[in-house]
Amino acid sequence: MCADNGIIEEGVSQSGHEVTTVVTGNIAKGLASVNRMASCAGADVFPVDVGMKDDLKLKGLLVEKTRNGTRNFLKEPAMEDEDMLAAIRAGVEMTEMLSDGGYHILALGEMGIGNTTTSSAVASVLLGLPAEEVTGPGAGLDKEGVRRKIAVINQAAAAWKLGIHGPLSGDGEKDTQLMMQETLRTLRTVGGLDLCALTGACIGGAIYRVPIVLDGLITAVAALTACRLLPGVRDFLLPSHLGKEPAMAAIYEELKFCPVIHARLALGEGTGAVALFPLLDMACQVYRENATFGDLEMDAYEDYK
Repeated sequence: MCADNGIIEEGVSQSGHEVTTVVTGNIAKGLASVNRMASCAGADVFPVDVGMKDDLKLKGLLVEKTRNGTRNFLKEPAMEDEDMLAAIRAGVEMTEMLSDGGYHILALGEMGIGNTTTSSAVASVLLGLPAEEVTGPGAGLDKEGVRRKIAVINQAAAAWKLGIHGPLSGDGEKDTQLMMQETLRTLRTVGGLDLCALTGACIGGAIYRVPIVLDGLITAVAALTACRLLPGVRDFLLPSHLGKEPAMAAIYEELKFCPVIHARLALGEGTGAVALFPLLDMACQVYRENATFGDLEMDAYEDYK
């Protein structure tokens, strides 16, 4: 899912939206890192423009957007309700389309300059953690850049009064409804269109019963958001790796996920998710074809738990 984020006006990234355009173009042309890795894993790549600032017309690029990038969320909400819902719907429909096309497992990925800022902002609010604990350098910010990024997130959260303040009512149905409403308000106010679409893709996994492999920070936040909106989504999600952005550990602790790969990955594009595919293939091969204790005429090990 590819989109641009207006918050980069605040200097939270060392790159401009032009990089989103260039990298997305390379993905569509089959020239990016994720394409090389997907080729090794026997996987196909489907880049989707769900909110890029520039309008690219390339063979291989799907376009499902209602606006060209989000607004600067320090000055105004990132998007309108209809933009958020349209992007979520686009993610659900992508899962449906690929499922109908015969794909039985999907790996999520993204491209969008500024999206570690939007994702850290959403994670901070939904987890109730200070921005300092969930914000990292993204695509290579220095210490001063990270401090600026944290300040922007804190200012926005305070300005828009995001988060649930005070104790919940104790009424399960009312509290669930309140959390869903605040999740959507947070997503609309400081989120990104790519994050919305990835949230929809996770929800689509539950609707169409397709396993969804998560990549890095942005997909982890999408998973958290989707689970806040529809708790049953969790059963259809597979974490691939624990990236070096600090929010990931907190999110996976919240979701009770144990990522397989620990390599401090930070590229995005879905590369970490694709890296899990060969491991899944090997695991399935062992599960299906290994000799059993019975085949070997051995007594099975006892479980002493």
